[in-house]
Amino acid sequence: MQLYNTLSAEERAQLIDEAGKERLTLSFYAYAKIEDPKKFRDELFIAWNALDALGRIYVAHEGINAQMSVPADQFEAFRNTLEAYDFMKGIRLNVAVEQDDYSFLKLTIKVRHKIVADGLNDDTFDVTNKGIHLKAQEFNNLLEDPNTIVVDFRNHYESEVGHFEGAITPDVENFRESLPIINEQLQDFKEDKNLLMYCTGGIRCEKASAYFKHQGFKNVFQLEGGIIEYTRQIKEEGIKSKFIGKNFVFDHRLGERITDDIIAQCHQCGKPCDNHTNCANDACHLLFIQCDACKAAMENCCSTECLETIHLPLEEQLKLRKGLQVGNKVFRKGKSDALKFKKSGDLPNKPLAKAETKNIRQKIAIKKVLVGKAEHYYTKSQIGQFLIENKELSIGDKVLISGPTTGEQELTITELFANGAPCETAKKGDQITFALPFRVRLSDKLYKIL
Repeated sequence: MQLYNTLSAEERAQLIDEAGKERLTLSFYAYAKIEDPKKFRDELFIAWNALDALGRIYVAHEGINAQMSVPADQFEAFRNTLEAYDFMKGIRLNVAVEQDDYSFLKLTIKVRHKIVADGLNDDTFDVTNKGIHLKAQEFNNLLEDPNTIVVDFRNHYESEVGHFEGAITPDVENFRESLPIINEQLQDFKEDKNLLMYCTGGIRCEKASAYFKHQGFKNVFQLEGGIIEYTRQIKEEGIKSKFIGKNFVFDHRLGERITDDIIAQCHQCGKPCDNHTNCANDACHLLFIQCDACKAAMENCCSTECLETIHLPLEEQLKLRKGLQVGNKVFRKGKSDALKFKKSGDLPNKPLAKAETKNIRQKIAIKKVLVGKAEHYYTKSQIGQFLIENKELSIGDKVLISGPTTGEQELTITELFANGAPCETAKKGDQITFALPFRVRLSDKLYKIL
């Protein structure tokens, strides 16, 4: 029985394109006693793989934590796979505010020691003895109580782009760092203050609220379903949002806009900005905030060193990173010394600007026509290869290349080859190539901007 992925992310994205079906991004969690996490993991993989469900899931003796992408027409079948377990009957599924068919491109289910790493070794700590759950309006009401202390239990790069008004936002890399810091800061308020907490989907606060009750705090409350559920409720019920900015998410979107307020700034130039990116250097992948101007000038890189590296021949790049720990283990997220404006999380709790809302309606309003799809990228010569499936493409045309990993990149065609020969205009059926300063993938589409 296959219990692993056999397709690459690019191949999976291509299959999603070909299927042409709507997918739903969602998340859920449940604390429960699971006797055999490995057996539980295998059962889930078999059931979800059959439904073409994708995502990143952690299971442990203490429960399950999942962020997933599910075909919309399989939603009820997916829910039935959860209902098969008593502890997940009637479980709340947090459906994403902004949908994206490519939010996850693999099904990864890992067995962990804990579903949320808390750094605690206390056998007397009961995670089920949690704080009082509050809905959106109740949360807003308690926020306005002068006797309330509200704490953001997310990481610094999450709260930097969006948080609740007046919240304490610890400068931490992970959840386990925040528990002792907040506990120490609030020792004098155990008896008389309302301790109000929130996170993305509720799972971190579920554990944090139980921990602080265990530490002797009397009045502990948490936002039910986290920011995701809060956003759904305020939209459906017409409630004023006390959350400002963007909600960071852990898939390729890296954020869902809740309000138009921009409370962060580009880590490279200091302009108002709240768009996260990962450094294009495969030996770095630092997560940081970068505006469109810096993205173009720095080619998605966090430093001049990384910019120089990505222009080296691929063989030389591989030599330079041989033996290195790559990915986010190399640098702290958003903490590189190369970033001059990396402390934007310390800015006053006041929006720097209003965002240019880029919703689905505005994207449709951009006049563009599909021309073809990507077939290959020649790394050494930095040449992209595409198949023309529709319309024509000529030198001087402005094009948009779009894909789940590539994002949206615009450029003007200055030199064009069709079927291996230079040309002025390429037609339907032609295999074309032209210079590209960035890598393209099989799932990428080529559009002509009209």
